[in-house]
Amino acid sequence: MSKTVKIHFYGAAGTVTGSKFLLETEEMNILIDCGMFQGLKELRELNWEEPSFPPDEIDLVLLTHGHLDHSGYLPRLVSKGFTGTIRGTAPTLAIAEIIMFDSAKIQEEDADRANEEEYTKHDPALPLYTIEDVEKTTGLFHSAEPESWYEASENIRYRFLKNGHILGATFIELDIFGKIFVFSGDIGRQEDLLLEPPSHPEWADYLFLESTYGDRLHPAEDAAEILAGTIKETLQKKGTLIIPSFAVERLQTLMFLIWKLYDQNKIPHLPVFIDSPMGNAVWTVFERFSSWHKLSRTDLRSMENFFEMITSYKDTWKTVDDNRSKVVIAGSGMVTGGRVLTYLRYYLDKPDTTVLLVGFQAEGTRGRQLQEGAHDIKIFGKYCTVNAKILNISSLSAHADQQGLLDWVSGIRNIPEAVYLIHGENTARDVLRVKLKDQTGWNVHLPNLQEVVKITIGEKEKDL
Repeated sequence: MSKTVKIHFYGAAGTVTGSKFLLETEEMNILIDCGMFQGLKELRELNWEEPSFPPDEIDLVLLTHGHLDHSGYLPRLVSKGFTGTIRGTAPTLAIAEIIMFDSAKIQEEDADRANEEEYTKHDPALPLYTIEDVEKTTGLFHSAEPESWYEASENIRYRFLKNGHILGATFIELDIFGKIFVFSGDIGRQEDLLLEPPSHPEWADYLFLESTYGDRLHPAEDAAEILAGTIKETLQKKGTLIIPSFAVERLQTLMFLIWKLYDQNKIPHLPVFIDSPMGNAVWTVFERFSSWHKLSRTDLRSMENFFEMITSYKDTWKTVDDNRSKVVIAGSGMVTGGRVLTYLRYYLDKPDTTVLLVGFQAEGTRGRQLQEGAHDIKIFGKYCTVNAKILNISSLSAHADQQGLLDWVSGIRNIPEAVYLIHGENTARDVLRVKLKDQTGWNVHLPNLQEVVKITIGEKEKDL
C-alpha cells in the first residue's frame, strides 16, 4: 500500500530567510526549522500572518541549528498553539534560547521606542512575541545526540549529523516509510577557523539543499590581512572601525582573528569593544561545549581578557562618547537591529569612520544597502547620511560556496528521486540548479513560497 508525504515550503523558498518545511504524513506532522523572515518588508510582514498550517496539529519540530532565520519563529508558533516537542543538538538549543530571548527583548524595546517617538503606523506598536512566549518555548526543548537515530513514530525516525557552519549545527536525515529525506540546513565550510569540516550525506532519496552561495565562489582573500590593514588605517585616521556581526560564530571568529593579530604583533594595541549581549551569552556556550569546536580553554581565556565586553546599554553610550580610536564589534550582522544601530546612528556620517561588513547581506537589509553604496539609510525612523568608508570581507562567511555545496553532495551514492533547492535567492539557486543538472543529471526543482509537493511512496512512487 502506498503512503503519501506532503512537503509544505513555508519559508526559505526563493529567499535565504524564514526556513520552515513541514512534512505532513499519515503518522505525524514534522516541521524542519522554524525561522523568522528577515530583509525585504514584504518578507518581514509574513512573520505577522497567521500560520498556514494549524500549529496545534504539528507534532514535532526539528532544528538544524540555532540561527534566527531557522529558530526565531518558534515563540510565535507556540503562542499560536504549538505544544509538541522541539528537538536539536544541545548547543543548538542553547543558542536558539539565547537568540530567541534577545529577539523578544529587541522587539519589545523597538515597540516601546516606536510608541514613544511616534514613528509607527500601528496604535500601539506590538512585538511579534514576548519574553514570556520564549519561556514557554524553551519548556518544549529536548536535546539530541548527533548520529543517534530517534524514533518519531512507527515508520518515521530521524537523526542529526554535524554540519560545521555554527556551533551545534547539523543536517537532518529522516527515514520516512523507508525513504531517506535529507535536509541540509546551512552547510559549513571545509576549512573553518573554529569548527571541524561538515559531515556528508551518503544517501538521499529526497534532498533539500541550501543554495545561499549557489552562484559564486568565496574570494581568495586573506581576511586577517584585510582586518590588520583596516585596523591600522583606523588608527592613522584616529577614527572608529564598526563591524556589524552575527553573534553566533562570526563574532567568535572575528575575536579569534583580531586576538591572533595582536598576539603575533601584527597590529598595535587599541581598544576593541564587543557590544553584543547575545554574543557574550554565546561565548558561554563555547565554554560549555568544547568538543564542538577547535579552541582550547587557554585560547578562550586569553581572548576573553583581550576584549572589552560591554554588558549594559549605559556602557554602549559611554563607548559612543569615547573619542579614542577604537574597534566596535556589535550585532546584528545584516544591520537589521541590535546595538550596532546605535553606533551607526552617531558615526555613519563621519568620514573617519569605517564600516566593515563581514557576511552575507540579504536583500532588503540595511547591510545590503550599505554594501551597494546607499547615500543614506533609515535608522530608528530617521535617515542617516553615509560618509563612512564601507568595506566588505566575503571570505568569513560560514556558508559553503558553490564548490563547497557540490563537494557536500558528491558523496551521495544513489541518484535522488528529487532535489529541492532552498535557502537561496532566485539567481543563486537557479545557477546551482544548472550546475547540478550538468554535473549529475539530477532532477532539480526550485520550490516557491507556500508551494506543496506531494510525494507518493509505495508501489507507484511518483513526485507530483
